[in-house]
Amino acid sequence: MSRQLKILFLGDLVGRPGRYGARKFLEQHGSEYDFVIANAENASHGYGLTKKNYGELTSYGIHAMTSGNHIWDRKEIFEYINEADRLVRPLNFPESSPGVGSRVFKIDGEFSIGIINILGVVFMAPLCPPWEILKKEIEKLKKETSAIIIDCHAEATAEKISCGHIAARLGASAVIGTHTHVQTADETIMENTTAYITDAGFCGSYKSVIGMDIDNSVDRLVKMLPLRLEVGPMEEIQINGVEIMVDAETGKAQKIKRINEVMNIKDEVS
Repeated sequence: MSRQLKILFLGDLVGRPGRYGARKFLEQHGSEYDFVIANAENASHGYGLTKKNYGELTSYGIHAMTSGNHIWDRKEIFEYINEADRLVRPLNFPESSPGVGSRVFKIDGEFSIGIINILGVVFMAPLCPPWEILKKEIEKLKKETSAIIIDCHAEATAEKISCGHIAARLGASAVIGTHTHVQTADETIMENTTAYITDAGFCGSYKSVIGMDIDNSVDRLVKMLPLRLEVGPMEEIQINGVEIMVDAETGKAQKIKRINEVMNIKDEVS
């Protein structure tokens, strides 16, 4: 029987609560997983990823970090992204963009896993559609590894579901939706091959609006003012993500399970 890889994907980490929650969760459960992935595009005060926070997340045992439309929000990203060997930016940015849109990682020096990040185009800022690029990238990575995980960072539900079917027909192991920060309950194995969920959710402040301060978010909506959103409070933190079981030899997903936990850490931060 071939090796079954147990993979953890943590939904968008939002600010300090998201980073803290990821650390606490991995302290308790990290040893259960062969490989840990997290979307880190909101990890630095809700916008982008600083070099300091990249190092912090690496120290927690996160093996790969995906991103999305906020990847360039912290200008220092241009200073370190080409050396950040755990970070993947969206594949369908122009080829001249710094960083890479996919990577292959080793697991225990014996197995390997490919990670691809793409940005959707429906209700998003103008960008090159990812579908032809994605097909070529999957075919390229298949020469190195059977296991391929795709972070589809997109707004529209139908676009993510379509991405799941596109990737399943090409033999990808999983398509995990990110960006909306609201975990969906549609986890499934598409075409007996590919683990799928429309959105993994987020890790961050529980009493918040998708990770951001409630009052600040409501004022921005009701008063229609260009207020900068601030990260929500630390007292309770939610952890959203999925566990995936993948056959290391065939790359086929065997199982997907949602993670949805709330941690009360009031005594730890008071």
